[in-house]
Amino acid sequence: MSRTLKLLAIGMIALLATGCSQSVSEEAESTTTTDGQWPRTITHEAGETTIPEQPLRIVSTSPSITGTLLAVDAPVVGTASALVTSLADDKGFFTQWADVADERGVEVVYSNLEIDLDAIDSFEPDLIIGAISGGDSVAAEYDQLSDIAPTVLLNYAEPSWQELTETVAEITGHEDDAQQILAEYDEFVSEQASLISLPEQPVTVLSYMGADGGWVLDADSQQGLLLDSIGFDYVGVAPEFASQSNNGVSQVSPENLPAALEQSQTLFLMPTGGPTPIEEFTGNALLANLPAVKNQRVFDLGDQSFRLDYYSARSTVEHVVSLFK
Repeated sequence: MSRTLKLLAIGMIALLATGCSQSVSEEAESTTTTDGQWPRTITHEAGETTIPEQPLRIVSTSPSITGTLLAVDAPVVGTASALVTSLADDKGFFTQWADVADERGVEVVYSNLEIDLDAIDSFEPDLIIGAISGGDSVAAEYDQLSDIAPTVLLNYAEPSWQELTETVAEITGHEDDAQQILAEYDEFVSEQASLISLPEQPVTVLSYMGADGGWVLDADSQQGLLLDSIGFDYVGVAPEFASQSNNGVSQVSPENLPAALEQSQTLFLMPTGGPTPIEEFTGNALLANLPAVKNQRVFDLGDQSFRLDYYSARSTVEHVVSLFK
């Protein structure tokens, strides 16, 4: 498997490994309902955690959650960093939030998702937030992390990024900040939707893996919901064409891709750590008769579309609208 496909697998594990779990809004519940009230007890997938006071020094062990913490203005002092790819800067900070992290002085706790408990402890956190599954999961280290500081583990793959934002805000006491950015985002989407001239419908998003086929996103995936919000008619994959389907993603073999994508008049390819392989996709003889290929309607969904949060969702909407103004 190529390095790009390995990166894809890491990311897609986060989408596929949590099929039986509840949504974040259900699995991370607080026993308090009044903003600003502490202590508050959070029930989450890994257990129950009491946070005695509003956190002032948060360490994130999940780069996929760090952006959401920053978006609600939570006091992140350090974060695990991802692999250095086209999706991240030279520190492993995802590009959509790297500048914000730098402005706020966020430091790298450990690199390449290789957990370092001593490094986490050295930051003297009063709250640790991480992932329960996926390539950045710290589920196995939950007890050790809890010995360092109150620890909450979330499944960021299954819910919408908006739901994750609300959950993170409740955990950190930044509910008002979450309400503000979500309202701003909704207004932004309405404005952007009015600018777009839609291409032929329906549309589909996939990550293309060459000889290994593709991961086709369903209508209820985060990317499918984003496109729906700006007016696109989304179509997923019929069950008979998927060798595996879970959490909004269907794995489709190379021989089934032509039939699986036959209804899609416009296609978006999603990057997964390297250049988006549009030429490789459109040059595949097996896919030459697809309507989207024949009519040159295969597009890049944008460098920040793979893992959506407040920052990358805005960027992806802007990118898509720019393609069809």
